[in-house]
Amino acid sequence: MDARADTDRLRALDRDHHLHPFTVFPELRAKGSRIITHAEGCYIFDSNGNRILDGMAGLWCVNLGYGRERLARVAYEQMQELPFYNAFFQTATVPSIELARALAEILPEGFERVFFASSGSEANDTVIKSVWYYWNLMGKPAKKTFISRTLGYHGVGLGSASLTGMRFMHDPFDLPLERFHHIGNPYWFAEGGDLDPEAFGKVAAGWLEAKILEIGPENVAAFVAEPIQGAGGVIIPPSTYWAEVQRICRQYDVLLVADEVICGFGRTGNWWGSTTFDIAPDIIPMAKGLSSGYQPIAAVAFHDRIADVLAASGTEYAHGVTYHGHPVAAAVALETIRIMREEGLDTRASGPIGACFRDRLMTLADHSLVGEVRTCGLLACVELVEDKAARRPYPAARKVGLTCREHCFDNGLVMRAIRDGMVLSPPLIVSEREIDEMVTKAADAFDLTLRSLAG
Repeated sequence: MDARADTDRLRALDRDHHLHPFTVFPELRAKGSRIITHAEGCYIFDSNGNRILDGMAGLWCVNLGYGRERLARVAYEQMQELPFYNAFFQTATVPSIELARALAEILPEGFERVFFASSGSEANDTVIKSVWYYWNLMGKPAKKTFISRTLGYHGVGLGSASLTGMRFMHDPFDLPLERFHHIGNPYWFAEGGDLDPEAFGKVAAGWLEAKILEIGPENVAAFVAEPIQGAGGVIIPPSTYWAEVQRICRQYDVLLVADEVICGFGRTGNWWGSTTFDIAPDIIPMAKGLSSGYQPIAAVAFHDRIADVLAASGTEYAHGVTYHGHPVAAAVALETIRIMREEGLDTRASGPIGACFRDRLMTLADHSLVGEVRTCGLLACVELVEDKAARRPYPAARKVGLTCREHCFDNGLVMRAIRDGMVLSPPLIVSEREIDEMVTKAADAFDLTLRSLAG
């Protein structure tokens, strides 16, 4: 069977049997899926033999790149020795114990204990329940309300999707649940108006204080936010934002949760986005880069001021999942951390490669379609606009971002569209040559998008 015939066969099977996430099903049926068959380094390959530069590291996660034999080997060896056992019944496995210790070594000071899960969504549901449990133990049972941001992304569970602020994820499912409130984003490009970024950062932080006072500090449990908002459009907050947010949380006795699912594990040039932005959180959920995407695993780290209260309780912590600390996933995550340390990948994005990424992408700023280029470490967004001076996007009906995304794919580049922001999050092993290729292909896609708009 030739490649095209095999692709048609796979697309038909996919259409008939596979429900995809975040999909308008009639659109997918009409177009058919792109079938990814293998990958190596920073490239993926589809069933038609196309070689595509993965500018998104899978889904913000394949930090070590594809084809790491060490990770495959450790998974194989662990499967032979102990493929699974649970953490219930007062039991534990060696990989989960060693991974918890390794995380304590790289977490910010004061974080000694972690709870494992299988995804970022599970991790943030764990955060919600644990925060409620904590405040009950502290004798403040009224503190149950969560505040997050309208373009914050924290998962798809009933609780984690309620933390997520995006309306398109709420309306079809009658969400958010009660006890979840949302404020605006430190998104200067779209929301800053005539203010300079630093002044706007304080204004955006002030929205948190206003919401706490509206709800009542005695009712607010936690503020949950990503250091950089990833799926919201790589929103990098102004330098004044996080210090003011922390002051507000401490003043009103509100826990601060830094969602590191995307920002953690070297993405911003440090182990944690919290370090990059000098944030001192109470709780840190993490996933994605924890295993470089090679195994599904997540964790929640609790600062001692929280963990000590949980650990001292005589009430059962009646929460957990079957695959908590799965030994194969934990072994792969542990090896991922070892490789990152050996190769200096925890700080690589803050060094010459991060500077190269920034400088090359900034060459796109003069393109007539580009309103802003923003980067931090190996995260970036290029905003596509109709009017550069006014920072005005095209009407949503024009689907400029999606048009550009398709041109990128056809040109051999994965570049994600979030609204009309074109987003990049390449593997941490990316080379200068691959960055040059990425920027050249993006520029070509922008030219093609302009032609599509004119047509």
